Amino acid sequence: MEDATPSRTALSVARMRALHQFSPQAGLFRDPYAIAILGEAAPAAQELEQEDERRRRMRLFVAARARFAEDWLAAAVRRGVRQLVVLGAGLDTFSLRNPYADLSVFEVDHPATQAWKRKCIADSGLAEPAATRFVPVDFERQSLSAQLAAAGLQSTAPSFFMWLGVVPYLTKEAIFNTLSWIAGVPGSEVVFDYSEPAENRDAAGQAALTFHAARVASVGEPWISFFVPAELAKSMEKLGFDEIEDIESGDIAARFSGAPNGTTANSGGHIIRARRTA
Repeated sequence: MEDATPSRTALSVARMRALHQFSPQAGLFRDPYAIAILGEAAPAAQELEQEDERRRRMRLFVAARARFAEDWLAAAVRRGVRQLVVLGAGLDTFSLRNPYADLSVFEVDHPATQAWKRKCIADSGLAEPAATRFVPVDFERQSLSAQLAAAGLQSTAPSFFMWLGVVPYLTKEAIFNTLSWIAGVPGSEVVFDYSEPAENRDAAGQAALTFHAARVASVGEPWISFFVPAELAKSMEKLGFDEIEDIESGDIAARFSGAPNGTTANSGGHIIRARRTA
């Protein structure tokens, strides 16, 4: 992503979330603001008819990862967590839908993307939520922890981190630096998605990877980091996470379709939740 240009993949994801609201599977993830926040860029219901199988699967994965993340957030709030950090927020609308009166939300993104998101909110006639603090961070020049602290995040209190649709675009060094910082506060929890490398996939999974990787690379935002699940789990345990749940795309689909785990094809995408409990 260029310094002065908002993320084009963030727009693509937002359009998938909006299109999902028209789909037969809309109950998987309801988002009443997904269409409104896009304004003239919002998709029409007829676009569902143009979806091929790969695009449909990606749309469902985007919806499922948001559903899982918000379900896990609900459990964290019940445990007493009162801080949410949305890393790489894009046009995510949770802050507009936040049902928790005492949950502080910190939205972190590149300054250009965040300015665009705030304009989208204003242009749609919506009000910026009072419980949300927008934290623009240029990761090349600024410290994430310092900017969040300046915005009011209590660094000694547990937080829940939503990190969706971001990790594949980052270097492993940047990924593990962030995870190490999150693990530094007991009780903190992170949810993110990642992809397995091509050599771990079957033929269909390799084809899907080639297709989607080419699309994001064509707009200057290539996927650069991939993980083997067992190796990632070991690395996270070394950082201090002692509660890890990793769900592959096939099992994600099975959970929402009612099919037994392992009976639906794994495309190579994963959603992982990790918490340091002690």
